[in-house]
Amino acid sequence: MRMNEVTFDDSRPVDGYGPGFFRVGGHVMEGAVVVLPSGVFSWGGYEDAARLTAAAGEIDVLLVGTGAEIAHIPKGLRSALEAAGLGVEVAASPAACRTYNVLLSEGRRVGLAVLPV
Repeated sequence: MRMNEVTFDDSRPVDGYGPGFFRVGGHVMEGAVVVLPSGVFSWGGYEDAARLTAAAGEIDVLLVGTGAEIAHIPKGLRSALEAAGLGVEVAASPAACRTYNVLLSEGRRVGLAVLPV
C-alpha cells in the first residue's frame, strides 16, 4: 500500500470536531463555523446568509453541515446561496467536514458552513 501525505498549503482543514466545537487549522472554535479561503468565522446559523453569499467570489461550492443528522436547509437560504452563484451541497456535519477536507486537498474553491454535532 502506498501512503501519501496530504498538504493543504495555506488552507485551513478541519482537524476535528466534537459536541459543540470544531478544530480548524489547529484552532478550536465553539458553535457553528464558516470556513472560507479568507478565514474561519463564527456563523449565526441558517439565518446568517450574508457571510455566505459574500463568499461567492472566492468559492464555487459551499458544503453545509446540518449537525449530527442530515436535514434540509431552509428554502430561503438555499435560494439566496444559489442566486449568488454558489453550488450548495448539504450533509450531516461529520460528512461535510470530511468532504471539505478532500476537496480542499484537491485545490478546489470550496467553503464550509457547519452546525455543531
